[in-house]
Amino acid sequence: MPQPYLLGIDQGTSGSKAIILDQEGNVAGFGYRLLKCIYPQPGRVEQDPQAVAQGVSDAITEAISQAGCRPDEIAACGITSQRNTEFAWDKRNGRALNNAITWQDLRTIPILEELERWPLAPEARFRLGYSPGTYMSALHLAWRLRHQPEIRSAAESGDLRLGLSAAWLLTALGRPSGHCTDTSLVQAMGLYDFRAHQYWPEWLAWVGIDEEALPQAVPTISDFGTLRVTAANGRGADVPVKAMIGDQQSALFGQGCRQPGDAECTHGTASYVKVFLGNQAPEEEKINVYYAWHLGDKQTYCLEAPTTVTGAAIRWMRDNARLFDRYEELDALASSVSDAGGVVFVPAFTGLDVPYNIPSARATLLGLTLGHDRGHVARAFFESIGYQIRAILETITRETDLQVKRLLVGGGVSSSDQACQIQADLIGIPVLRPTFAETTAWAAGLLAGLGAGVWSSPHELPPLPGSHTCFEPAMKSAKRDDGFHRWQRAISLAARWESE
Repeated sequence: MPQPYLLGIDQGTSGSKAIILDQEGNVAGFGYRLLKCIYPQPGRVEQDPQAVAQGVSDAITEAISQAGCRPDEIAACGITSQRNTEFAWDKRNGRALNNAITWQDLRTIPILEELERWPLAPEARFRLGYSPGTYMSALHLAWRLRHQPEIRSAAESGDLRLGLSAAWLLTALGRPSGHCTDTSLVQAMGLYDFRAHQYWPEWLAWVGIDEEALPQAVPTISDFGTLRVTAANGRGADVPVKAMIGDQQSALFGQGCRQPGDAECTHGTASYVKVFLGNQAPEEEKINVYYAWHLGDKQTYCLEAPTTVTGAAIRWMRDNARLFDRYEELDALASSVSDAGGVVFVPAFTGLDVPYNIPSARATLLGLTLGHDRGHVARAFFESIGYQIRAILETITRETDLQVKRLLVGGGVSSSDQACQIQADLIGIPVLRPTFAETTAWAAGLLAGLGAGVWSSPHELPPLPGSHTCFEPAMKSAKRDDGFHRWQRAISLAARWESE
């Protein structure tokens, strides 16, 4: 009897990936499809639900072809997905009711301001694990109920179903066993009291939504339903979906960060720093607390802090500012100068995140002279990533007993040696980059294997394929601190701009 294959799906903001693993955890096939966002007007960012589903389907077909396996040889599937980009559909026919509103969207700024006057608003961070923001599916939903009649009508009739892309994919491409989602994704929607392990009733009432429309929170490994996968020759199979998890948690799991204090940073549309905590959830003031994964009877937690936009800022530099024509040119530009020459780039295009938490802040480029060129701007952008990570790690150290001793990185700009070295220099600890890049989709495949019984426990899981490149800090501490103080001055200016 042939060994079973496993399918891992990573549905992200910028694209969708599918990976086929064999029983040893080796990659047998890979597929990718770019996903375009829709910008109906300034400040609004949406995605076409059908395009999301079709992209995933095409990526799966490509991965199957590359693996040379049959669809019916795939034992199980795991799905990891972007968070706070919510999809709304009609339970009667599974049809999407509107475009998905992405986490980058800013249309809910007035609702966020209104929320600040709610008497229970001070409880939000403790109950949700993070402060409400424009990115939240919860506030997107409040906006939808006010401005989209089809959503309001479906909610009133009880036919509305809401979920992140993992749940939507089961509806669009398969057959869900029920309206359920793993705990990490449910919490990410911003309606769930993760300490009480239930939806927050008063918060649902303020938003105006009934719990019936929302997914039930279940463990990471559960029977979620089946997904229809198709090979290039048209042959298909219904593959059991055994695992579901948020994309940042999946990256943490895939990097092997499963001991308290283990830290990872995934560079994507934004950069996310995560630190694994174990099975205790602390009370945090500035760093977000999330469910990590729920395996067996154990729910674990992690600290998480996003920087401002990273990949989205690179896209802006290419498409809007026209600083370069191809993404590959950014690394060469940053390497063309020895330092940023006093230029400071705060890429707060959608506000400032942890530890500043100032949504009204806007991007600023400071310190320019006639002697500066594109290389200095590119270098300043790479430095902005390092400074933001330093601010996050310093906050974690202040608010917990955890001391992060090394940082694993993956995705996006981590492919740049220059970017990784700058991060190591500016945060003052080693930065490790695996040669294997698809840790998020790979982790989804591993979790599917746990659900299918290919491995009986996380201790039996294979290690991440390949080796690691280690970037040691080479900058003197005095220079590192001087640069960080300059960054903090730039932050104060960016923070005050909108209010002034």
